[in-house]
Amino acid sequence: PPQSTHWLQYDPWGGYRQPLTQPGRPLGSDGGRGKDRRGSLLVGALLLALVAGGIGGGIGAYIERNGGLTTVELPQAAKNSGGRAPDSVAGIAASALPSVVTLHVSGTTESGTGTGFVLDNEGHILTNNHVVAPAGSSGDITVTFSGGETASAEIVGKDSGYDLAVVKVKGVSGLKPLPLGNSDNVQVGDPVVAIGAPFDLSNTVTSGIISAKDRPITAGGEKGDGSDISYVDALQTDAPINPGNSGGPLVDTDAHVIGINSAIRAADSGSTTEGGQAGSIGLGFAIPINQGKRVAEELINTGKATHPVIGVTLDMKYTGDGAKVGAKGAGGKPAVTPGGPGAKAGIKPGDIITEVDGQRVHSGEELIVKIRAHRPGDRLELGLTRSGKDLSMTLTLGSATGT
Repeated sequence: PPQSTHWLQYDPWGGYRQPLTQPGRPLGSDGGRGKDRRGSLLVGALLLALVAGGIGGGIGAYIERNGGLTTVELPQAAKNSGGRAPDSVAGIAASALPSVVTLHVSGTTESGTGTGFVLDNEGHILTNNHVVAPAGSSGDITVTFSGGETASAEIVGKDSGYDLAVVKVKGVSGLKPLPLGNSDNVQVGDPVVAIGAPFDLSNTVTSGIISAKDRPITAGGEKGDGSDISYVDALQTDAPINPGNSGGPLVDTDAHVIGINSAIRAADSGSTTEGGQAGSIGLGFAIPINQGKRVAEELINTGKATHPVIGVTLDMKYTGDGAKVGAKGAGGKPAVTPGGPGAKAGIKPGDIITEVDGQRVHSGEELIVKIRAHRPGDRLELGLTRSGKDLSMTLTLGSATGT
């Protein structure tokens, strides 16, 4: 007999099917059509499970790799105008960099890289003598500006005693001279920025402070005869300076040049021109710009620089405190030049000079450095010892042409 309750079976492709029992037909008496339909349903269900499993696995793998179905976007600050305070390191660099150049120098036996900066609209550039020295008398000097432009340069004048040189570029327009400051105004602790091309990495900017003043620095001496030794009453800075920074500017917070970076203290070889390969240990030395300005003007105007002299020969082997005047000069000449500045002031052989303008002098090198910091014609107050007695005298500096 037919059942009173009609259970419905869901067909996912055909909706709801007829009741499992129909009036007048016993359950299971469908003539085989029910078995075929159940087989089809089973195959369809299996296919659906496989497809669903594949889709689900792919989605799961994607989620595992990417952390979700949405695109990740991290928060970020908006782009600013790029402006910086003029006295910040970035502001100083932006002002000074267009005036700084990289020099590539090549000669017959050696080559090198250094830095310089534009002095005027005529194309004069100030750098170190040891930067241009590899060019010799017939080498090539190429100047690269901060924007990438290049030009050939020629030497206008150089001086090994001051370790300064001036080169000139031609046919270059739009030059931006770097303003010169006053190194007499510099105080220990003042912030400074050094610009150069350490290891040929042009447009490199480092910062620090003036860590000391009036440092007596001697550098060079590769020739062995003393003709290439430079004497500098230097500004000391902890702004990192490395090979390639030579000749570059040391600038103050007004982006004015107060020094020419020239030497470093190497951990293994003492004070040296920074053209060597030792790295910075935070002891860099710059030629004060007041001295650099005077020498640059002379090199531009005459091709030579004048050196202030006192007209005496020093005993450089003396190991006591002070600078000792020798007993004899070179070639048997008098140690005190007759009629020279020293003789006129009253200096005699064997005197030990201990002070210059109230500043102590501990060696012959220090005395030369102190003298080189002045101009010919300047008057100096000297303190000295003669046969155990302290004396003082006034000396007017003479002049000699450098090399």
